[in-house]
Amino acid sequence: MSPQTMESRWSPSIGMLGAGFMARTHTHAARLAGASLASLASSSLASAERAAQSLGYARATTADDLIAEGLDVVHVCTPNTSHLDQARAALLAGSHVICEKPLATSATDAAELAELARSRGLLGAVPFVYRYHPMVREARARIACGDKDAVVTVSGQYLQDWLLGAQDDNWRVAADAGGPSRAFADIGSHLVDLVEFVSGDRITRLVATTRTVHAERNGQEVATEDAVALTLELAGGGIGSMLISQVAPGRKNGLVLEIAGSTESVRFDQEDPELLWVGRRAGSLLLRRDPDTLSADAARLSRVPAGHAQGYQDAFNAFVADAYDAAGGGTPEGLPTFADGLRAAQITDAVLASARVGNWVEVSEA
Repeated sequence: MSPQTMESRWSPSIGMLGAGFMARTHTHAARLAGASLASLASSSLASAERAAQSLGYARATTADDLIAEGLDVVHVCTPNTSHLDQARAALLAGSHVICEKPLATSATDAAELAELARSRGLLGAVPFVYRYHPMVREARARIACGDKDAVVTVSGQYLQDWLLGAQDDNWRVAADAGGPSRAFADIGSHLVDLVEFVSGDRITRLVATTRTVHAERNGQEVATEDAVALTLELAGGGIGSMLISQVAPGRKNGLVLEIAGSTESVRFDQEDPELLWVGRRAGSLLLRRDPDTLSADAARLSRVPAGHAQGYQDAFNAFVADAYDAAGGGTPEGLPTFADGLRAAQITDAVLASARVGNWVEVSEA
């Protein structure tokens, strides 16, 4: 991938399953990476035709027909409970797959997809795109330079308010479309992915509690959680806490991660992604993104010179370019794959299990 253009070394022909916000975000990144926009399918042919025209796809079609084309890459941006069947079918048709998170609504189903991609020698990627902020990579590099067991504590939060009121609704609220977990599977998965990616450590066990603030939304019973709080332990001995909420007034996309090592802390705030706080007992630092002074991996993802802000779409562009590069035979650093999607599903299952029984639960590595 070229850090200046985000263009992949391989230019695939792609299909898009879905026509919502995430499909548009994927499409912008795909176009910038040099992909050929072949086919788009949505919930109806009329919806697909409108989206295909708007986004620049050559044709609108049905999901089954799109998958049967055997395109180079299929992007799955449909409701969560459809991910398993659609990603499986695309892999069996010989396509590389980029599937929105959660990869599946259970660890068992996610494991099936991860094994299928591995056995067929195909790329399966999941857009944990916050990995692609350069200052996240800088935090990771700094922690990697420390002692093996240097992580002492981790704390994180991911707070939003878009489902604050009982009148606020979305397909993710219903378990038959979004799956058994909402807030954690939707946004908590990003946070736990960052914890393990940045720290280089694994969550071994946790205790969690969930809360559903609104028992009904627009007259329909709600079976999924609005908020989650959890305490965790890492394999290396570190401990931590997390708070995830989609009902936090005033918070739009408040993803914050702080990791304390034995001599230095790092703190990243997604709403201010050009900065990384480096905490020291004496002489703390506030680093601004500058490719001339960052670690090699962070500098690679710095698309524009220092002083020119990068944001969410830039991170997404870099992820898609890396995914196409990997599908074409490259080995980009830090690409989140179906194995990472499986890992997030394992942690989500542990969170739900802990909330049900009210005790500590081991996180499966199976």
